[in-house]
Amino acid sequence: MPGRDDHRRVRARAGGAAGVTTALAVALLSGTGAVARVLTSRALGEPAHRGTLLLNLAGAFALGVLTGAGVTGDGLLLAGTAFLGSFTTFSTWMLDEASLPAAAAGRLLAAATLGGAACAAAGWALAAAV
Repeated sequence: MPGRDDHRRVRARAGGAAGVTTALAVALLSGTGAVARVLTSRALGEPAHRGTLLLNLAGAFALGVLTGAGVTGDGLLLAGTAFLGSFTTFSTWMLDEASLPAAAAGRLLAAATLGGAACAAAGWALAAAV
């Protein structure tokens, strides 16, 4: 059973006030990424699976740019995990795939997997070249 002082050790590892600030920034950017995803999806219109695919490919490209630019630490946590993690969405992609016939779902899987890797590599290459 956890000891009484376990929460103090966790807080100390998180960096005290800086850890709280980072946690709040993660929450804010996660919410912002999710809202950006919803608004972009609505703007892209139907069919929904194409919009989800485009958002996920754009997110893969952006994550490639971040890593290619050498962003690390809290910057990568905030931009990559918080914002892009909620801007892109695995659960919506899975829901979209489940609603398609098997052949179309297979094409979507291939496009997302191969396209995501290609977009991430292109983003990385672009940022590394600059």
